[in-house]
Amino acid sequence: MSGPLYVPVLQARPHAAEAYRQLSPAVQRAVVPLWSFLPRTGLSLDALTAHLQREAHALNKVQRHYPAWVDMPVADETQLAALAGVLSDLGALTLLRPVTGPRRTEHQQSSAFEAARRSGRGLGIRVALSGEWDGATTPLVRDLLDRAGLAVETDLLLDLGAVRADRTDAVKEALRALDALIPLTQWRTAAVLSGGFPEVTAEMLEQGLRSEPRTDWQCWCGVTDSGRSYVPSVSYGDYGIQPTRAFTREPSAGRGGPPWGVLRYTIEESFVLGKMLARGDDRAAANRAMARKILELPEFRGAMASSGESWLRDCARGHGGAAGTGNATVWLRVGNVQHMSYVVRSLLV
Repeated sequence: MSGPLYVPVLQARPHAAEAYRQLSPAVQRAVVPLWSFLPRTGLSLDALTAHLQREAHALNKVQRHYPAWVDMPVADETQLAALAGVLSDLGALTLLRPVTGPRRTEHQQSSAFEAARRSGRGLGIRVALSGEWDGATTPLVRDLLDRAGLAVETDLLLDLGAVRADRTDAVKEALRALDALIPLTQWRTAAVLSGGFPEVTAEMLEQGLRSEPRTDWQCWCGVTDSGRSYVPSVSYGDYGIQPTRAFTREPSAGRGGPPWGVLRYTIEESFVLGKMLARGDDRAAANRAMARKILELPEFRGAMASSGESWLRDCARGHGGAAGTGNATVWLRVGNVQHMSYVVRSLLV
């Protein structure tokens, strides 16, 4: 195995694509994202296909130099098949790798195999592990490998889902799964993915900055401390600065929404959260004050650490109206940039 340093799960949406584009070249080379298309309901097959074609081509553009996986983990058979068809149509013109997994429909699996063969870029096998490891999964993964054949390179994406403080067995179960799956083949990449970012409420942010533990990072440290011989070849993955449930909800139409948002900053053991105002007379002053609080953190890495930090500096030091204080989309982009940049540097230590 010779996989990437870092595998972030990112929403296949413009804010995340722009965050990836803004990474420094050195950081971008170390990152292979798993782009997650959000479920879309109420669209005809033609409308759904056209929508996925637009999003896939946008991702193909941002990934023109480096590979990535693409998946639609929470969708019906029609949506999954439409995505696989879009990827298959891209053929050898794309660096995007399709994803399938055990217990997915026969149609989705076959479509993913066909897309992988047409592109020649390989196939991601995403194995969900939300609780205890089920040994019955092993033969299902072996069957997928047999169907893929030796001509298709395969990647193992072991997805733990949400790993919060109450999931104390996550490390043990991840190791049980890896012990069973790693020997099945010569994986091109093996990665462990998990999400520790909390579901944020307005009440959580009323007292100023709030810290939440990076339980996904703690889980990864437990895996690396296990002493397993394969661990040095396993890649770290997370869900970045969004809770895992954000990847299972259909995107909003952009109308209305809460009058507040979240500014996110990642430090060694915590996510630091700050409340930002989306509207109101006090918006500019309140948002600049919150950015200043992050700049005052002892762990703030300086404005040159990434474009995320430089945006925080500019927001904090700005004057006048709300211009430069952002909105929900900007705060997500800034959070993703600083987080991915920091994770890569942490993994290089």
